[in-house]
Amino acid sequence: MKMSGGVEWALHCCVVLTASNTPVPAAKLAELHDVSSSYLAKQLQSLARAGLIHSVQGKSGGYVLTRAPESITLLDVVRAVDGPGPTFVCTEIRQRGPFATPADACTTPCPVARAMWAAEDAWRQALAAVTIADLARDVDATSGPEALVGIQAWLTSGAG
Repeated sequence: MKMSGGVEWALHCCVVLTASNTPVPAAKLAELHDVSSSYLAKQLQSLARAGLIHSVQGKSGGYVLTRAPESITLLDVVRAVDGPGPTFVCTEIRQRGPFATPADACTTPCPVARAMWAAEDAWRQALAAVTIADLARDVDATSGPEALVGIQAWLTSGAG
């Protein structure tokens, strides 16, 4: 399954938002991840449209998670950024060409479609089983408990 690069950025932003008790400006998120503000803004807008984050206006404005990180799954973020549609769309190739199967004989999906849909279902189940909170815990486990604390301090320091 192929996802857009925006999914990775959106996931990283959601994890960072778990480390902050105050709204985080988009410019700070872009600087932290060394990505263009305009590119990141598109991902943040997708997350906001999906109701996963909320934009707080004003001098101290920025983005915050709208739900507890334990209730936001990776699948939620993938759907927000890449859309809810299927990754595989059957075009009934078996009904084309010199050995085409007549449409009325195609009463069940072909083996290719069944296999791809099963793989997509497993992929979506795996994404739905992991939350933003799980990712934040993994950051602590792999980068040390001071990693997100350091990010939080940087976000609120005015540095950058």
